[in-house]
Amino acid sequence: EVQLQASGGGLVQAGGSLRLSCAASGFTDDDYVLGWFRQAPGKEREGVSCISSVDGSPYYAESVKGRFTISSDNAKNTVYLQMNSLKPEDTAVYYCADCLGDSRGQGTQVTVSS
Repeated sequence: EVQLQASGGGLVQAGGSLRLSCAASGFTDDDYVLGWFRQAPGKEREGVSCISSVDGSPYYAESVKGRFTISSDNAKNTVYLQMNSLKPEDTAVYYCADCLGDSRGQGTQVTVSS
């Protein structure tokens, strides 16, 4: 069973930075794609970013390109999302997820004040 443990998040002013972490366990091999999606009240779920454990190739939603950076530490089975130049519209609950499957961790709140 895949388990994903997210940490990070919080309250920050617009223009600030936060880093999210996601520790993964239970994958049966070293080939997986982990990342984050977010959901704000009244809005549809949005895929934010994913990264391949094999070659580190990243995916970013257009709304976060140039501001967010995803990275991974395969030795720790941990994925990080560095979020810079945060905007109020980035406010949402962020979920760590298996980008190719159904597993997801508990959400972590990110709130950006204007």
